[in-house]
Amino acid sequence: MAGAVIIGVGPGIGQAVARRFAREGLPLGLVARSEETVRAAAGAIGEVPVVTRTADATDDVGLRSALDEIAGKFGTPDVVVYNAALIRPDEPAELSLQGHMDAWAVNVGGALTAAAHVAPAMAERGRGTFLITGGMPEPKHQYTSLSLGKAGVRTLVALLDQKYGPSGVHAASITVAGPVAPGTDFDPDDIAEHYWRLHTQEPHEWESEAYHGP
Repeated sequence: MAGAVIIGVGPGIGQAVARRFAREGLPLGLVARSEETVRAAAGAIGEVPVVTRTADATDDVGLRSALDEIAGKFGTPDVVVYNAALIRPDEPAELSLQGHMDAWAVNVGGALTAAAHVAPAMAERGRGTFLITGGMPEPKHQYTSLSLGKAGVRTLVALLDQKYGPSGVHAASITVAGPVAPGTDFDPDDIAEHYWRLHTQEPHEWESEAYHGP
């Protein structure tokens, strides 16, 4: 029994995506840094099997272990959503190199770890989807580390498509061009529809990036 794994299942997009996939009856693996966050997400899900695990996206060993434990319950996932990000304002000269590396580890490194761990099994099976929450349609100097990270996400999607696309793995990002809040143009439930649509596309329809704007 395969299903969906959401890494970074906090309030907002993460929980909305989990609810969207649950509506289709998919078993869910939910991953976040804190037990409180995954418990809250699980409590918002309907009647589908749910496995929760705590892991920091920057902890290579911990994240891989969480993915293995979920796969042990449900098998190789149909879809993995990477929704972790470090969102903060910073100027080009403001952060140290280590500060940039810390941001990169969350915004790109964790996505690479997850993809490298699950995509080969998806490719061997002949199908699967790997989705990454993007943003910053245009770079902004006020958000330097985030702009660099979201550019990295687009490149990572292209690399995953080159490597695993021919074997049936659809890699894509969802660019959210504004602050997420219920009842606005950036309502998380509306944004979650992009994830389901990308996951259900046939190979000849595959998009590498979905855009959600006002």
